[in-house]
Amino acid sequence: MTLVRHELKQGKTSFLIWAASIGFLLAICIFLFPEMKEQMHSVNEVFASMGSFSEAFGMDRLNFGTLIGFYAVECGNILGLGGAFYASLCAVGILSKEEKNKTAEFLLTHPVSRIRIITEKLIALLIQITAMNVLLYVISVGSIAAVGETVPWKEIHLLHLAYYLLQIELAGICFGISALLRKGSAGAGLGIAAMMYFLNLIANIADVAEFLKYITPFGYCEGANIVSNGRLDGGMAAVGAVIGIGGILIAYLKYTRKDIR
Repeated sequence: MTLVRHELKQGKTSFLIWAASIGFLLAICIFLFPEMKEQMHSVNEVFASMGSFSEAFGMDRLNFGTLIGFYAVECGNILGLGGAFYASLCAVGILSKEEKNKTAEFLLTHPVSRIRIITEKLIALLIQITAMNVLLYVISVGSIAAVGETVPWKEIHLLHLAYYLLQIELAGICFGISALLRKGSAGAGLGIAAMMYFLNLIANIADVAEFLKYITPFGYCEGANIVSNGRLDGGMAAVGAVIGIGGILIAYLKYTRKDIR
């Protein structure tokens, strides 16, 4: 597992920066809730009546005067976008960086197969994403308890699970793309994450585009649906799992045959 340790060491600074940034924003958002709770009761109807804008963010189905309603939208966007960007950035360059940094020849001269290289890099990627989500979960629950609110355990569990699955799916897609690239591209990772986010907004606004929810992982992370239904959409999550696994399979198929320079 030498390569796993090496990848974790290389990604330590990036992990700490992203974890601190997302965790800080989550904590600030939660600590603001007690001050905004009374105001939220008065603007709840305004948010719910903003037409397509309300539908895009699910604000027409949530009560902002409750912690979980506030958390699902405000903290959900922080978790969703922050986690998506981090997972995509980690994955999109993890295979291609060996060619970009001119270390491919050194790595491949060692008595390790390409399959082992891919597998250990994938393990390191999953460890980083999992550690990030565990840390953010602890920060969220701790912040809720610190402001004196009752922790809505079921909804918090489901929301964080949904965003964890989202990150794994995006990581799988970008992992496959990383095997296709030669010099890596942070822009490709950020672009895919942003595109998936906006596809979900389009699906929320236009009924004719509702099928897009089965393409974007943000479809099964819809806070309003999770809070209202008390569960994840198993069908969408299953499609997302297939897409993520497909990206990983592409990485194995391409990288084991790739002419690495």
